[in-house]
Amino acid sequence: MSAAHADRFVLASASPARLATLRSAGIEPRVVVSGVDESQVTDPEPATVATRLAELKAQAVAAEVDPAGTSWVLGCDSVLELGGRVLGKPDDEDDARARWHEMRGRSGVLHTGHCLVELGTGRQVLRSVDTVVHFADVTDEEIEAYVASGEPLHVAGAFTVDGLGGAFVRGLEGDPHNVVGLSLPALREMFAEVGVRWTDLWDV
Repeated sequence: MSAAHADRFVLASASPARLATLRSAGIEPRVVVSGVDESQVTDPEPATVATRLAELKAQAVAAEVDPAGTSWVLGCDSVLELGGRVLGKPDDEDDARARWHEMRGRSGVLHTGHCLVELGTGRQVLRSVDTVVHFADVTDEEIEAYVASGEPLHVAGAFTVDGLGGAFVRGLEGDPHNVVGLSLPALREMFAEVGVRWTDLWDV
């Protein structure tokens, strides 16, 4: 795929981790942020929340971009399920601190919703991917230092595996890319559903 062809794929997300994941997989998308208010979706089912938010983001960007220069738009969103609760990004430092006191030594499920929109046909493919996350039994001092770093304030579940928080996650069950915010195996299957070979997306 040429660079010009690669530009026809738009990532509807402000997440630098999602962009980095795609780039490491050989794909260079154009980024267009949706501006969707994530608080508008409330549902007791975390997978439903993640998928619906991904759908709203993809639809919002698909309505904005020029269809003459864009073929596909991908929206994603992640939430953490812990003890039956749906947790997105923390509200502030106090919220992040309280989350980590609750999460440490326990396991949660990170749900990531994916929505791929094909502009030419209007076809939409949805996927929800779940990965079990086992958190380390971190100390109060480690929690304070992590919250002070600012990293947990900007990510679903108040943790990362590809940044400072990686040392506080002792194991994963499922796709590790999904915890970063985008499942590459799922996305490959989604593109296959709209007749696009994954290797044709490589910008190499």
